[in-house]
Amino acid sequence: MLNAINTLSLYAFVAIGGACGASLRFFISQIVLNWLGKGFPFATLIVNIIGSLSMGLLYGFLEQGSLELTVHRTLIGIGFLGAFTTFSTFSLDTLLLIQQGELIKAMLNVFFNVVLCILAAALGIYLVTNK
Repeated sequence: MLNAINTLSLYAFVAIGGACGASLRFFISQIVLNWLGKGFPFATLIVNIIGSLSMGLLYGFLEQGSLELTVHRTLIGIGFLGAFTTFSTFSLDTLLLIQQGELIKAMLNVFFNVVLCILAAALGIYLVTNK
């Protein structure tokens, strides 16, 4: 019975984190769209960079033992960041740019999302592990 309660708690952490992450993603996307427009998928790019940096920070803290693995990985890593980051949106944005004949924008979108998000994750780990 105790194991079932613990499992339900983990699902609750994922659900709570996911609701918060998705809400923050929508909020940031609306601000960026109002600020920069729809000419390039900047909202997705910015959310992916923030999410990658946050995932790197979380990973660094978990590896250091500064955060409790089960709770924080579930609540923040799987729930919050899983809903916050937007790889599926990134894929659709890129496909739509290709379909619209915007091949250069599509390639730039792939390049910037991949390179900047990997660098952001590395920065997050670096900030936590190299003081």
